Amino acid sequence: MKLRLILGLALIWAPAPAASAQCLLCAPDATGGAATARKAETPLRIDVETRLDMGRIAVGAMGGEVEIDPASGARRLRGDVIDLGGFALTGTVTVRGEPGAEVRVTLPASVDLESGHGRTARVTALVTDLSAAPRLGLDGRLVFRFGGRLQIAGLDDGDYRGRIPVTVEYQ
Repeated sequence: MKLRLILGLALIWAPAPAASAQCLLCAPDATGGAATARKAETPLRIDVETRLDMGRIAVGAMGGEVEIDPASGARRLRGDVIDLGGFALTGTVTVRGEPGAEVRVTLPASVDLESGHGRTARVTALVTDLSAAPRLGLDGRLVFRFGGRLQIAGLDDGDYRGRIPVTVEYQ
């Protein structure tokens, strides 16, 4: 079995603009607009604490995938893939804004990554450990982890990098 090495895969979480649904935040609501106006005064801020890192693997001719679970941090390998060690890390993000406010976090369906040699790999199944209706805490912070599934074609070695756009909006 011929193997190639993939080293140092790191995904960079790209912060979205603060409060991307600004027009919704400016309009008065049915309760007189007090809550909406307060949220508009406190823009959302996103900080990446830890980047998603799939670790080091070797990929054979048949290709395969690596998956990182955001809740447990467990790494699962499928297909013609061998674990070469290194730390696999879930991504960690902190959102800051209006204390107690409900927010919506949206991730893309997939993201294409590129190596320095022009090859590509795809990350799919991006998920977070958030509840169905996430809220900022009393301190105005929400910390969550994210993971996904990296799909690699056979013998595509390289250091793959890319940005995962995230949208955070007040509800």
